[in-house]
Amino acid sequence: MTVVLSSALQCSAYPAIADNLSDTLKKLKITAVDRTEDSLEGCLDCLLQALAQNNMETSEKIQGSGILQLFASLLIPQSPCTAKVANIIAEVAKNEFMRIPCVDAGLISPLVQLLNSKDQEVLLQTGRALGNICYDSHEGRSAVDQAGGAQIVIDHLRSLCSITDPANEKLLTVFCGMLMNYSNENDSLQAQLINMGVIPTLVKLLGIHCQNAALTEMCLVAFGNLAELESSKEQFASTNIAEELVKLFRKQIEHDKREMIFEVLAPLAENDAIKLQLVEAGLVECLLEIVQQKVDSDKEDDIAELKTASDLMVLLLLGDESMQKLFEGGKGNVFQRVLSWIPSNNHQLQLAGALAIANFARNDGNCIHMVDNGIVEKLTDLLDRHVEDGNVTVQHAALSALRNLAIPVVNKAKMLSAGVTEAVLKFLKSEMPPVQFKLLGTLRMLIDAQEAAEQLGKNVKLVERLVEWCEAKDHAGVMGESNRLLSALIRHSKSKDVIKTIVQSGGIKHLVTMATSEHVIMQNEALVALALIAALELGTAEKDLESTKLVQILHKLLADERSAPEIKYNSMVLICALMGSESLHKEVQDLAFLDVVSKLRSHENKSVAQQASLTEQRLTVES
Repeated sequence: MTVVLSSALQCSAYPAIADNLSDTLKKLKITAVDRTEDSLEGCLDCLLQALAQNNMETSEKIQGSGILQLFASLLIPQSPCTAKVANIIAEVAKNEFMRIPCVDAGLISPLVQLLNSKDQEVLLQTGRALGNICYDSHEGRSAVDQAGGAQIVIDHLRSLCSITDPANEKLLTVFCGMLMNYSNENDSLQAQLINMGVIPTLVKLLGIHCQNAALTEMCLVAFGNLAELESSKEQFASTNIAEELVKLFRKQIEHDKREMIFEVLAPLAENDAIKLQLVEAGLVECLLEIVQQKVDSDKEDDIAELKTASDLMVLLLLGDESMQKLFEGGKGNVFQRVLSWIPSNNHQLQLAGALAIANFARNDGNCIHMVDNGIVEKLTDLLDRHVEDGNVTVQHAALSALRNLAIPVVNKAKMLSAGVTEAVLKFLKSEMPPVQFKLLGTLRMLIDAQEAAEQLGKNVKLVERLVEWCEAKDHAGVMGESNRLLSALIRHSKSKDVIKTIVQSGGIKHLVTMATSEHVIMQNEALVALALIAALELGTAEKDLESTKLVQILHKLLADERSAPEIKYNSMVLICALMGSESLHKEVQDLAFLDVVSKLRSHENKSVAQQASLTEQRLTVES
């Protein structure tokens, strides 16, 4: 965000100035050379009056007259006219078309020199002039950068920080605005200001001058700009920014002012240390209060504020320390309030509540406590409300929470008996990849138990949908999770019926493709599942295993030096299992597996070496 810095300087009234502008400009050229102070001041007042009446037209005439070049020579520290010259430059630089001409006229260097002045009015108008020239102007910023203007301004902010009289606060506001325009949307200049130590100075300003609305606003906008930069977070974390922002937030009644503070809080709260500081400063209580005030309102501003407050609440829970502090063993006021959001009729609160639970469910202790205290029923009830034409973001959030809750082993059976699989399977028809992804993840987390895996693995609708999603090339996450769930159904159930269902639904080719994945864990899961298929239902799967060229793939995996030990081990186990098929046995013989396997007898991994010996014996006997 950038700002045009306006003047507070009043100029004398000169009649019919608009008509006599050309004469004034001619006269100014002469007096600028002669340095007749009275005449010069009169001309400058006339220009200021003309700019006040019609800034753009007057600026065009100033540019056309060539007078800008003369201004550089008038920017003299000792001259009584210097503040007015700087004021004129500030006024013309409000126009975009005048900023580069100001740079080209050589005005930046003398303006930056004037920043060393002791005259408050000169400093004010100089700060305005430089700030307006920098407004959305690469050329202006580069010139100020080269002249070293930023460091002088930061030094002024430091030295003037504690003085609270109105004139000084006006100057501080202008200097903050100048730095903001100088660095706005420019990462390298923002990094420069951060390295110069601007952040602690601005935080101190905010604390001392929190009663001054204009200066406070300027600090907030500056924070908003700087907080987007990752390198700023560490500096912010070393200040009391959290305390100051929360203190300021509590005083605000107007929506717009709170919105400005929210815009600073959101990027800052991405940092874990600042998350904790904000929690300790009492931000959460402020957010809960806003939610309570706005939840029943249908005003646009209130709905927006409710969303911002609840989103920020969820963000604070992403930090491990801040989350645990707010959980308070599941008995904390914040946790209880968040729980009450889930059954509400407000979609935003349902979403925030489910996301908050997903964030609380990031360690086993929290997950076990929440499942034991009935959170699963609340989440499945919420899902049931969103089955038909439901809110996709709420579906996704509730499934995320259930997936996290299902990670601890002791929770799986409890969640299965609470009907989680039935609730989740209602979303099989969803066409939304984020929902599909979380649905798959939740089911995969739940089926460690043989009974659950067998029940789901015989569900033809589920298996057919998994096979379909295994081809979702546009959505790698969905494709990967579908493959992993197919494999998991076989590995955990060890059931012939499950294998038959998967073979009949066309799942074999996807498991074979999964064995070539770039992720070792997925390769391994696929090989173990294929070995079980070969051991339990080789006849049923034989044709599919042939058509997918599995034997050639296994040969490549064993020959490849980069293959992980577990991949080599399970590939040999699978080769042995495939020998029960006449056609697959012939493929193994044709590819000279003995050569590859015999080399693995000296493998550094003992399990691989032992399996190589067993596989070699099997290949020799069967040949």
